[in-house]
Amino acid sequence: MFLHTYHPSPILFQFGPVSIHWYGLLVVLSIVAGFFICLRLAKRAGLNQEHIWNLSFWLILGGLIGARLYHVFCELPYYWQNPVDIFKVWQGGVGIFGVVAAGVLVLFLYSKKSKVSFWFLADIIFVPLALGQAIVRWGNYFNQELFGLPTKLSWGIPIDFINRLPGFTNFEYFHPIFLYESIWNLIVFIILILLFKKLWEVGPQKIKAGLIFSSYLILYPLSRFFVSFARIDAQPMVFAWRLDQFISLLLVTVGILLLMFRASRSRTQK
Repeated sequence: MFLHTYHPSPILFQFGPVSIHWYGLLVVLSIVAGFFICLRLAKRAGLNQEHIWNLSFWLILGGLIGARLYHVFCELPYYWQNPVDIFKVWQGGVGIFGVVAAGVLVLFLYSKKSKVSFWFLADIIFVPLALGQAIVRWGNYFNQELFGLPTKLSWGIPIDFINRLPGFTNFEYFHPIFLYESIWNLIVFIILILLFKKLWEVGPQKIKAGLIFSSYLILYPLSRFFVSFARIDAQPMVFAWRLDQFISLLLVTVGILLLMFRASRSRTQK
């Protein structure tokens, strides 16, 4: 298997002092893909595409800031000693839960200003987010920064000695956590796309907005909770759970409650 023998490099190519990193490129590709998907979904749902244009800058800015802050919080001791590294986003190190929190905040503020339903906007925006996650996870692969417990399975990935975590330096092959999450995120994206298409077949006036957003809050965190049992990167602990597992359980609970609440109410406005 290719992944079992290939040793990736974080740099795609280099022009003198300028380096193009895989991670940064994949982030840009995910943003571009997400933007055009949002435009298509907005058109299908009858939403003025101008709202997507207006939202894009603030969602990107808020998402990048939120993602980085979450990652820094998870590894606070390191960044306390190396504060300059906080700004080296191109080297990887972002957290999806920070993106979710920032995205919800931006959508809430925009919905109040524009008088467009928050639930309606969230249903559109969170569909391509899952695809973006699937793409960006491969940036973790090239950075050799998201791998799990040692394994002898044929799809285990080799990690260079310099990138192995303390206590695992004598092992060469590790679970490809990035791959597990990338595949699941792609599945979540397909489910949400099909759900969006199915819901809008019944007509805009009968849509119960918020169902797709609620489904995302259930589907992604559910897999993150279980995959995290195989993760070995350091994280703060909350009630004997890793922080990402604790947040995952919290989001799944919120998603279920929102799904029940929104399913009981018909959308009255766009």
